[in-house]
Amino acid sequence: MKNEYALAGVNYRKIDPFKHMMQETGKRTLRFPNRRGVFVVHAPHAHGAMYRFSRWTNKSILVQTTEGLGNKNWISEWMYQHAGTGRTYYEGIGIDAALMAVNDLIAQGAMPFGYTDEVAAGDSEWFSDKKRAKVLAESFYQICKLAGMALPAGESPSLRYLIKAEPPVKSAPSLSGCALGIITNPKLRITGKRLRVGDVIIGATSSGVHANGISLIIKRALTLQDQFLTKLPNGNTLGDETLIPTRSYVAWVEKMQEYGVDIHALAPMTGDGVSKMAFDQRSFTYVISKDGWPKDIPLIFRFMRELGVDLKTCLKTFNWGIGYCAFVPRKMVNLAIDAGVASGYEMFELGKVVTGRRGVIFGPEKNRFLRPPGK
Repeated sequence: MKNEYALAGVNYRKIDPFKHMMQETGKRTLRFPNRRGVFVVHAPHAHGAMYRFSRWTNKSILVQTTEGLGNKNWISEWMYQHAGTGRTYYEGIGIDAALMAVNDLIAQGAMPFGYTDEVAAGDSEWFSDKKRAKVLAESFYQICKLAGMALPAGESPSLRYLIKAEPPVKSAPSLSGCALGIITNPKLRITGKRLRVGDVIIGATSSGVHANGISLIIKRALTLQDQFLTKLPNGNTLGDETLIPTRSYVAWVEKMQEYGVDIHALAPMTGDGVSKMAFDQRSFTYVISKDGWPKDIPLIFRFMRELGVDLKTCLKTFNWGIGYCAFVPRKMVNLAIDAGVASGYEMFELGKVVTGRRGVIFGPEKNRFLRPPGK
């Protein structure tokens, strides 16, 4: 017989196996930050974690960034229900969730060493699917290994009165988390204040949509006959293509620091798409040269255009093929690009910063002007 609390929507018998799986996964990550001189010395069951810093000085800076994934795993749930493949489609979701915070964290010059997650579902039933839980936990492990951070703690509440998935998906959790990072040398701190006229914009390519503009993709996909099972020219379904994991840019930023690149600013191409370059409040225009942008625009974006999404909306919503930007002095361009190539990224010299109306001039599309974020 269920107790009254379980009947009210919180059944720990169904939640605890998920918690246990995440805890066991977290234990496997605890040594990953050691390479940065950070050691997890205590990871108690329910109260967080403690860290010891072997390279900490009185000038070191601790940085934290909290971000949520948004709606991307709603598509995972849709595919799990309808694709009939036996897959959970959560292989990249932990990666996506963590990188929303981590890619913002490194924009400040910090290197990640820890991540704490929250997986908040609208019902206890969601947590009881062991196959899905295992895949999600493994995806968190993979990004912790790649980024060099531990997953020492997390939270998994059942929020019946707060979270309800949009049909036809039966249940989908909200994923968010906090990334912790360290700046051992204050000279590596990046605030964006050193951004100046004459800086060159360097870009590293994206892996696809990453995790921005998902609501627009969902809206358009649900109007199609086969919805997320719609076949694309490369053989992928629309769901598969959208769920390609976000790319981490930790290795590029870390390599630029190692090479001594004078980084004036960094910008992840997240909310507001290409116009995110104009994050600074000053009267700067970010001029993207006609031949500076990648010619091979990711298929998912070209498909959105085929569905009738206008170009301006695409540029203001999606990363359009560039996932991360660095703003550096002209003399540092080759070094910044070399750091990217050495770290495995495809790099582009996109354009430059000039004085003028705040916004982005996108040269590849007849110098189309994009207003800054939020405008």
